[in-house]
Amino acid sequence: MTVETFEIEGPLRFTEAASEHFRSSLTSAGKTAVRISVQESGCTGFKYVMEEVDSGESDDAHVALDNGVQVFVAADALEFLRGTEIDLSREGINKVLKFNNPNVVAECGCGESFSVA
Repeated sequence: MTVETFEIEGPLRFTEAASEHFRSSLTSAGKTAVRISVQESGCTGFKYVMEEVDSGESDDAHVALDNGVQVFVAADALEFLRGTEIDLSREGINKVLKFNNPNVVAECGCGESFSVA
């Protein structure tokens, strides 16, 4: 498995499986990019938000993955995501996007929300 890395306030990595998942989803949705942000939510504090978009916000960080996928990261999410690897894994018959985030200190039982130090 290869991991694509780029610098946005520290490394953010996408596995090949995640990159391909984004490419396929964007093609199906007729969109050109993925935007990643963090929102207050749940019992632990925050949740990841991923949107299929045509462009990012003016202050978003931007990167183009090797397979042509455009990724925008909300400016206020950069600190939360420093060092994170985004992967697509199989759990039984389901495929799940996983944020392997070293900044997370607690997660709720259902996996919906997280908190950082």
